[in-house]
Amino acid sequence: MVAENAVLIKQGAEARVFHLPTFLTQPEGCIAKERFKKSYRHPDLDQYLTSRRVAQEARSLYKCKKAGMDTPTVYFIDMVSATIYMENIVGETVKQRLLTHQETEYVDVDTDTMAKRIGVSLAKMHSLNVIHGDLTTSNLMLRKEGDSVVVIDFGLSFVSSLIEDKAVDLYVLERAFSSTHPKTEPLFAKVLEHYLSASSQAKLIFSKLEDGIKNDNVRLRGRKRSMVG
Repeated sequence: MVAENAVLIKQGAEARVFHLPTFLTQPEGCIAKERFKKSYRHPDLDQYLTSRRVAQEARSLYKCKKAGMDTPTVYFIDMVSATIYMENIVGETVKQRLLTHQETEYVDVDTDTMAKRIGVSLAKMHSLNVIHGDLTTSNLMLRKEGDSVVVIDFGLSFVSSLIEDKAVDLYVLERAFSSTHPKTEPLFAKVLEHYLSASSQAKLIFSKLEDGIKNDNVRLRGRKRSMVG
């Protein structure tokens, strides 16, 4: 159970996300992500599965942060309440930034820098064999100071060295751009360009992505992943 002064900011199928205005010495407070119990599951099974998801999300955040990616810093993990307390990122999502400038076709957005930071960050993540599982423009944030791209919400993340899993991650992001942000094809192409230059596996991943789309394998997995998320 999170603190009484916590403000609910998001309710998902798996978890509730709160903002705590005060937390230790953090001037911006913190974010508390609480996974709630599923009444349709046996209590023991539910506790086991929930604990695994909390641990996996925390591990993914820590692993990416340690490798130099910009991700929320984890402050504390309460396994009893299945809650992760983490850094409150001050800024806006990539989705918000693009929607704000959609009518002007993003002329006031530094898309070159944005694309480079997204592409390099995702290449770093995949080099660690961390699969995000829900890459959308809502899960990419821009810090208020410096516009650094922060990858958030690793709730569906898992570890895999499979090329296809990495291709699915990129496909889900591609669909997020094309379905939500009109005329961002050049922006996503730049994301892929920087991903290619920063990843030693990029050519294999792109090949799998192209083959998978032709055969519907990657496309179908991407749709299933979107429905889960």
